[in-house]
Amino acid sequence: MRFTELCIRRPVLAIVINLVIVLAGLQAVRSLNVRQYPKLQSASVTVRTQYAGADAQLVRSFLTTPLERAIAAADGIDVLESETTQGLSLIHARLKLNFPAASALADISARVNQVRADLPPGAEIPAISLEPSDSQFAALYVSFGSEILADNQLTDYLIRVVQPRLSALAGVQRAEILGGSQFAVRVWLDPDRMMALKVNPASVSQALAQNNYLSAVGQTKGQLHRVSSSADTDLHSAEDFQQLVIRRQNGALVRLQDIAEVKLGAESYDQDVRLSGRKEVFMGIWVLPNANSLDVIERARAELEAIERELPTGMRATIAFDSTDYIHNAIHEVVQTLLETVLIVMLVLFAFLGSLRSVLVPLVAIPLSLIGAVFLIQVCGFTINLLTLLAIVLSVGLVVDDAIVVVENVERHIAEGLGPVEAAVRGARELIGPIVAMTVTLAAAYIPVGFQGGLTGALFREFAFTLAGAVLVSGVVALTLSPMMSSRLLRRDPSPHALPALIGRGFEALRRGYNSALEWMLRRRPATYPLWRGLEKALSPAAGRLAMFAHVVLERGTP
Repeated sequence: MRFTELCIRRPVLAIVINLVIVLAGLQAVRSLNVRQYPKLQSASVTVRTQYAGADAQLVRSFLTTPLERAIAAADGIDVLESETTQGLSLIHARLKLNFPAASALADISARVNQVRADLPPGAEIPAISLEPSDSQFAALYVSFGSEILADNQLTDYLIRVVQPRLSALAGVQRAEILGGSQFAVRVWLDPDRMMALKVNPASVSQALAQNNYLSAVGQTKGQLHRVSSSADTDLHSAEDFQQLVIRRQNGALVRLQDIAEVKLGAESYDQDVRLSGRKEVFMGIWVLPNANSLDVIERARAELEAIERELPTGMRATIAFDSTDYIHNAIHEVVQTLLETVLIVMLVLFAFLGSLRSVLVPLVAIPLSLIGAVFLIQVCGFTINLLTLLAIVLSVGLVVDDAIVVVENVERHIAEGLGPVEAAVRGARELIGPIVAMTVTLAAAYIPVGFQGGLTGALFREFAFTLAGAVLVSGVVALTLSPMMSSRLLRRDPSPHALPALIGRGFEALRRGYNSALEWMLRRRPATYPLWRGLEKALSPAAGRLAMFAHVVLERGTP
């Protein structure tokens, strides 16, 4: 007894097999990551080197150029970019698609270490970092502003209170402050006073370094006691810095306040971030690559609501950008499209099959095939994204084909006088080979798209395999559940409905007309070949012009 016949005569077996598909798909839905686009194995390595006080030309000559020469020899680099500003050298090495990022990072680090001895002594050690392609932009941007607090006060509160709470959330890679300014003592030197008191900038820098530092003194141990020693070695306020002695000459002291204006301000005034014309401080939240963006951002929003209730008076928090809004809208549109597609398929099936019993069999095959495809998405390590959702929508019209063929064949045997069970057994036995061939052919038509190279292959791999997986699951459903349901639901209807009968008569008339035209052409084959050759010559210039027009449209846009 063949497996399909066993499923017909043992309906519990067919139900259990398809319940396994449903349960596997449901657990996949709960555990799959949701992203906007498929995950690409692409990253960039950034080499950051600071050289305080040097202009852009000097940094370019002594930092960027030698580092570029060394990094360019590393393997796996697709594009090498550099940016040089005053006191800073940035080199971005974008890696090739699907190239191992760890090996590229190790290679670049080794080559940077080879030229470290050639860098200027005043330059800092190059900082090397690896950034995945999907971590260039945060998933959520939150702006903080106040009409009362200054930027450095806002930044200080975010560093102490907000940033630790958001960084501790599950699935958050990092919470980074953008456009903030930390507290710093600003010393504005007066050249005229410095010249009059014979003080140079090097003396000021040396005095600041020697009189403002942190030092651990240690401990003092006795026979019965132990005392931890501490030393007050740093300055705590702008007034302390003002009293700092720069030089002594003939018993006279030159203090910092005599040659400079000392204020408690911000570390940098080079950035100005605004939202809707108002000055703000932003915080970006990055999601871990293996985390579900929707769940992480939902937790971040809940935490932000709690933080907002505890903000100081006059401080506000606003969500400036949320990338998951687009994902939510896309999922909503996909669900709506799926419902509309299923409804249209049901109406078409009812118009051609003529009974709700017949429609029910292929209608059940649609969700089973789709949820089975979701399980295959998890098995392949894919994610729920726009392309996999597109594949699921497009597969609705494909997964019903096998079930429709089964229903039509079983109905034909029932119309010939067989009982429902025997008609299902005979019909399924006749269709095992054709269903397998149809399923494999459709899957083979889409799978090669997933093996393309480059960016196109990386983007459409999940689309192709999801579509092929849905077709394969539909073949399993058509060989197990559809024959069993047909044997239990289909009945002989001596009086067909008017609409299916009308459609059937129309197709029969079309078939007779096609047969007549084909027989007429076959009887006049000697005249057919020259006529076909003449039509080919007449249509080839038009086809060439159409191809040229399509090429122009693709290259330059629609005229």
